[in-house]
Amino acid sequence: MVGGPSVRPAAGPSAPPGGPRADTLRRMRRVRQLAEQTPPSRERFVDLLRALAITAVVLGHWMVVAIGYTPDGRLTGHSALVDLRWAAPVTWVVQVLPLFFLVGGYANAVSLDSHRGRGGDAAAWLLERATRLLRPTTVLLVVFAVGAGVARLLGAAPTEIRTAVWFASIPLWFLSAYLVVVLLTPVMLPLHRRFGLAVPAVLAVLVALGDLVRFRHGPHPLAGANLLFGWLAIHQLGFAWREGRLPPRPAVGVPLLIGGLAVALLATVPGPYPVSMIDVPGERLHNMSPPSLALLGLAAAQTGLVLSLRDPVERWLRRRTRPWRMVVAVNSVVLTIFLWHMTAVLLVVGALAAVHALPTPPVNSTAWLLWRVPWLLILSVALAVLVAVFGRFELRGGRGPAPWWVRRLPRRLATPLDRPRARAALTVLGFALAVLGLVVNNVAPTTAPEPLGVPVGALVAFGLGVALLGTLRAAPHRAVAPPRP
Repeated sequence: MVGGPSVRPAAGPSAPPGGPRADTLRRMRRVRQLAEQTPPSRERFVDLLRALAITAVVLGHWMVVAIGYTPDGRLTGHSALVDLRWAAPVTWVVQVLPLFFLVGGYANAVSLDSHRGRGGDAAAWLLERATRLLRPTTVLLVVFAVGAGVARLLGAAPTEIRTAVWFASIPLWFLSAYLVVVLLTPVMLPLHRRFGLAVPAVLAVLVALGDLVRFRHGPHPLAGANLLFGWLAIHQLGFAWREGRLPPRPAVGVPLLIGGLAVALLATVPGPYPVSMIDVPGERLHNMSPPSLALLGLAAAQTGLVLSLRDPVERWLRRRTRPWRMVVAVNSVVLTIFLWHMTAVLLVVGALAAVHALPTPPVNSTAWLLWRVPWLLILSVALAVLVAVFGRFELRGGRGPAPWWVRRLPRRLATPLDRPRARAALTVLGFALAVLGLVVNNVAPTTAPEPLGVPVGALVAFGLGVALLGTLRAAPHRAVAPPRP
């Protein structure tokens, strides 16, 4: 969002200079200021889609959580979709992660072009993006590790700690894929400008080939490449929207909507893919992890719907102040909301179980369905508290002083960081380490005896990546001269 001068809260007993209430007032005024200073050129519809996509993901995860007790009295949880077979078609509505990658492609293209227009290079852009994505993630992992350590000291079993942390860290699956897509943006955007829609078409073919491998051999490293090819294909559609190759008009959107739905329907109803667009435990094939050809069909349909609705919704957002302020407020902490929404489930379940007030009706029963309403309300309050506490790390963005190790970096070590090729290579290495740390955590067994909840190797790799990227961003370097007109 567009920045501006800070606004101090009003003095007086009702707004003390410090404390949580004053901090909340400052954030509210900041949001109002950002909304009022939005430039006319900003695509507000993109921000709305991002806010809606994350909100839908959060509510969808909360809705399908099924909590119960094992015969020996331990808490357990699983996806209710295993028992809600009738809900498989509903997942076509709530599966909105493709929208987030579509919006990410649009926003990353705008951001990279703007950065280069100011004379910056790709490495500096990646470092800026990394800061915004990894600062809140680092806080999350630190809290997990500290909380797990405390739980271990209080006598919790390492396997139970790992299960709880794995559950809370489910959002990191998505983030690891998105980080790779961001890293590849400086390469994929020029490819788009040269080859256009042929790029996502080729990626879709690669996804289809990966699906064939899965049909014949089940989980396979070659099929795992769809985690990259699938999300990258959708990200490329965001480039096409931004560049005008997919203009936001019903004449373009409606055929894409109908064609995408036809592909998804043919692939699932008579075809071999499951109907559910959200992974269901026990299924031989999943549509989301990794993305399948059926999910790409749904993504194309969602893109068509977006292109068809863009003009009227954009006009509405420009006319109405209050909805736009809400969009700005959600986007200012959108990553915090996403990262912490499963932690909210963990905290609420633990608190209710501690006071013997946790309802555990059978899934798909009337009592279970009715419990969804207060369940969502309680979780919303818990998440709001978590966002109030941890949202400040996202709001800070890349601001703040350089780390102490950068300020004391010897000149002989700082000099290589001043060279563009070295900075670019080290930036890629920093991204790779951070992604490796997230992936190691993602694939580690849910019942592994991890005293810190997250595998130590994952914490080390992620920490090294974040430290390297922070050093590169904060270290002084030669500015790149802007292009001559």
